[in-house]
Amino acid sequence: MSKGKFVTAEETGFQRECMERVRAMTQGGTAFVDTYGCQQNEADSERMRGMLSEMGYTITDSNRSDVVVINTCAIREHAEQRVLGNIGYLTHTKRENPNQIIIVAGCMAGEKHIREQIKKSYRQVDALLDTTTFWRLPETILNILEGRNGEIRAESEPDSRIAEGMPVLRQFKHKAQVSIMYGCNNFCSYCIVPYVRGRERSRRSTDIIEEVRELVADGCKDIQLLGQNVNSYGLDSAEEMDFADLLGELGKLEGDFLLRFMTSHPKDCTKKLLDTMASSPRIARHLHLPVQCGSDRILQAMNRRYTVAKYLSLIDYAREKMPDIVLTSDIIVGFPGETEEDFRGTLELIKKVEFDSLFTFIFSPRVGTPAASMPDPATKEEKSERFERLVNLQNEISARKHREYIGKKFRALIDGESRGGEMNLTARTNGGRLINFAGDKSLIGSFADMEITGATTWSLYGKLIK
Repeated sequence: MSKGKFVTAEETGFQRECMERVRAMTQGGTAFVDTYGCQQNEADSERMRGMLSEMGYTITDSNRSDVVVINTCAIREHAEQRVLGNIGYLTHTKRENPNQIIIVAGCMAGEKHIREQIKKSYRQVDALLDTTTFWRLPETILNILEGRNGEIRAESEPDSRIAEGMPVLRQFKHKAQVSIMYGCNNFCSYCIVPYVRGRERSRRSTDIIEEVRELVADGCKDIQLLGQNVNSYGLDSAEEMDFADLLGELGKLEGDFLLRFMTSHPKDCTKKLLDTMASSPRIARHLHLPVQCGSDRILQAMNRRYTVAKYLSLIDYAREKMPDIVLTSDIIVGFPGETEEDFRGTLELIKKVEFDSLFTFIFSPRVGTPAASMPDPATKEEKSERFERLVNLQNEISARKHREYIGKKFRALIDGESRGGEMNLTARTNGGRLINFAGDKSLIGSFADMEITGATTWSLYGKLIK
């Protein structure tokens, strides 16, 4: 029998009971949530920090805390190896504090071969919680404290339900991330996400709108809507509006704020969505639309379900409706079977679009995905040489586009401190471009008018307009 789409009130109530019991047992303590990977992982971590805080733990940034949760990423092999190395180091902290609780959460905890590896070789780990069960963190910790096995489930299929109403401890007051849906149905041949995050399931629009309303009322200025493919929002539920409608409704809320969203899949990006973006001053003029490759042959092998021509038509329409839009994308170099001709197609697409910036990756095979077993004749050296050409081309474009900002004025959100020097603060334009400038820390969290005075390949320099 199906459990339904949402975790029941009785189940979340039990987790709250577990929080209270943990608080009474520990009477304080420290906890550290170490996050790897995407914005969705960070949003999940904020909820785990919220639960830990409700359990009475003080949140720290030390791996010597009484509770350590490693929220993992499985998108590339390098990320997995880095996480496993850091988990391995925790043998020392566990030796210093045998009562330390160590939990591995996130995408890697949803990979069967990784779960088996951790259970066999990383005995210091007390429990694993994947992306569909992390809401049961209080129950897990209580079980460990009371001497029971911390393992929550042994099923091969993820729970794939949504737990509403659990506490959240946000990192910032002026900017926030709001998950609107979970999982993915696309099954791109290189991607592990559908296997570790489950099928697509959308939150109720009423819950999303209320969460955003509360954030705005609390002074939040920059709100990013998250989903593995936000364009699929509502397609799994006949009762829900689609993503363009949800975005439009959120844009009608009262307040001085900006809405952003990640990530859009080109096959589901519609003119209706672009029209909605163009119609609302509260929706940022930034579209992150991952293209991955400029070859139709490789796009088909990736199971991306759009063509280069389809992608370019979306870009043309977006620029027609929003001439000031900032465009960013993802590119994979060295997908199995990619030839020099295929790669030149990617370079030509980049020249045509002239993205403001790119996230670029060399193909990393993921166990369990179709691409992992595809013939891959290109050498590592060939892939590295293509990657360098790609990065050099995009850097030239980014540097030129940033130079065009010099002398222009923008309203920007002052969002944090820079890494040092005279330009001690950072701000973001409506389109998400980073501005370094000098100012007082009390300005963080406010909008201000700025003039751009300089530029590099990766960021801008500016000054406040008094």
